[in-house]
Amino acid sequence: MQDTENGSWDAVVIGSGMGGMSAAAALSQVGHKVLLLEQHQTLGGLTHSFSRNGFTWDVGIHYLSGMAPGEQSRAVLDWLCDTPIDFAALGSVYDVLHIGSSEPLSLTRPYEAQERDLKDRFPDEAEAIEAWTQAMREGRDAMWKIFPTRAMPEIAGDVLDWWNRHAISKWCARTTKEVIDDLTDNPELAAVLAAQWGDHGGRPGRASFAMHALIAGAYLPSGSWYPVGGAAAYAEHIVPTVTKNGGEARAGVRVTGLLFDADRVAGVSTDDGSEIRADVVISDIGVRETIDHLLPGHCGHDDWFDEIRALPSSIAHFNLFLGFEGDIEGAGATKANHWFFPAGDADVVWTDAPDAAPPQMTVSFGSLKNTAHDPGPRQRHSAQALFWADWSTVEKWAHLPPGARGEDYAEFKARAEATLMAEFKSRFPDLAKLLVYQELATPLSTVSFTGHRHGAFYGLDVTPERVVCDGLRAKTPIQGLYLAGQDVASPGIPGALWGGLLAAASVDPKVFRHFQG
Repeated sequence: MQDTENGSWDAVVIGSGMGGMSAAAALSQVGHKVLLLEQHQTLGGLTHSFSRNGFTWDVGIHYLSGMAPGEQSRAVLDWLCDTPIDFAALGSVYDVLHIGSSEPLSLTRPYEAQERDLKDRFPDEAEAIEAWTQAMREGRDAMWKIFPTRAMPEIAGDVLDWWNRHAISKWCARTTKEVIDDLTDNPELAAVLAAQWGDHGGRPGRASFAMHALIAGAYLPSGSWYPVGGAAAYAEHIVPTVTKNGGEARAGVRVTGLLFDADRVAGVSTDDGSEIRADVVISDIGVRETIDHLLPGHCGHDDWFDEIRALPSSIAHFNLFLGFEGDIEGAGATKANHWFFPAGDADVVWTDAPDAAPPQMTVSFGSLKNTAHDPGPRQRHSAQALFWADWSTVEKWAHLPPGARGEDYAEFKARAEATLMAEFKSRFPDLAKLLVYQELATPLSTVSFTGHRHGAFYGLDVTPERVVCDGLRAKTPIQGLYLAGQDVASPGIPGALWGGLLAAASVDPKVFRHFQG
C-alpha cells in the first residue's frame, strides 16, 4: 500500500554525503524542516568509515585543506555543526613525490617554502618555478570567481563571468599540461608540478588548470588537516544540526524517482512505495545520476540534459585496504601521503589490468593522521593504496550485480590484487612484513556505493568545459530541483561542502546573509 507524507517537510535532500549534509544543515540553521535520505545503512556518503577484522578505514578522506582556525571553509563547517569538529594538523610536509628513480621530494607549505624546495631540486628552473607559483595563486582566484555564479540567477552569473572573462580564459580554459608546457620542458619538473592531480581526478592533459590550482594549491596557505575521530566525525557533528531543528535523517532509504505537480518537482518516491512531498528537492547524488536515474525522460529540458551528458566522468580507481600490526612508522609509514610514478610521467592510469604493473600508486596511512586512533598493544594501523585506472578494466562486468559476476571476475580481482600488492611491497618492503590484512575494491565497488557512472570517484571530470558549464548551477532548470555536492563546486570534501552551501543558498538566500552576519 502506498504511503504518502504530505506537507511534513520544507525540503528533501537525497544523499548524505558532504554536500547533502551541508545543504540540509544550512537550511536547518535558517528555519527549514529538512528530511535527509541515504540509501545505505550508514550516513555520511564518502565521509563514512568502515571496519574489518578490527581495522577501520575512512574511504573518502586522505587529508583536508582549509581547516585551519579562521579559514573560511572551517568557519562554514563550524556553523553547520551542532558542536565543532576538532582537526589535527599533519605538519609542514603533506605529500612525498617519488618520480622515476629520483630521490623522493617532500612537498611543504606555505607557497614560499615549496618554491624554495623546488628551486633546490631544480636550480636551473628558478624562473619557471616562480611563474608556476604565481600561476597557482591566480588559477585559484579564477576558480573562486566562478563559484558564486553557481548560486546566482543566470543573468547575474553571466555578467560576473563576463567581468572575469580574462582570468577565466587564461586559467580555466587551459589544461594543467598546457600551462606546465608553457613554463618548462624539464620532464621531471613537469611531473612534479602535475603529480597531485589524483586529488581532483583530472588527468593533466584533460583537467582545467584552475581546478588543479584550486585543489593542489589548497594545502599551501595553511597545510593539511585530518578530523579527530576520523571521517565519521562529519555525520556525528552535522546531522544533529538537522534533527535538533525539527528535521530527520533516514538511512536505508533509496529514492527511485521525483514526484511532479505539472512541471514542478513536488517530492520523491522511494523503493518501498512511499511518496514524500516537499516543495524543494536537493540532489547530492551527482548531476548525471540525477538526470539518468531520478528524472523521467519526458519532463522536458532536453537541452540541459544534453549539456550535462556531454561532460565526461572522472577517473576510476582500485583501492587496497591494508591492516598492519607493529611499528609502522619505523618501517616507513608517515602522516604525509606518498605518490609514486615509476616511469617518471604523472599523466598515467592503469589500463592493462590485471597483470601489468600499475604506472602510479598513492599511499595514505589514515590511522597515523587520526589522533584519536588507539593502536593498542598490538600496534594496529590502517592504510590505503590507490591506483587510478581506466573504466575499461572492469566494464565487461558492470551490468552484473555484486555476487553475480562469475568466476572470471573473481579470478580477475584476485590477479589484480596480487599485482597491486606486489607493487606496494616493492615500495614498502619493511611495511609489507607487518601486513596482516588486505582487501581490494575495484571501480565496481564505487558504482555499488555511489552509483556514479563509470566508477567515477569524483563525479564529473574537471575539464575546462565542466568548469565553465552553465548547466551546473545549484538551481536547475526544473522548478523545485536543486543540486549539491562536488559537481556544483569542486571535487573533494571541501568542494562538496561548498556545493551544499551553494544549493542551500539558492533555496534560501538567508543562508549567506545569516552566515555573513
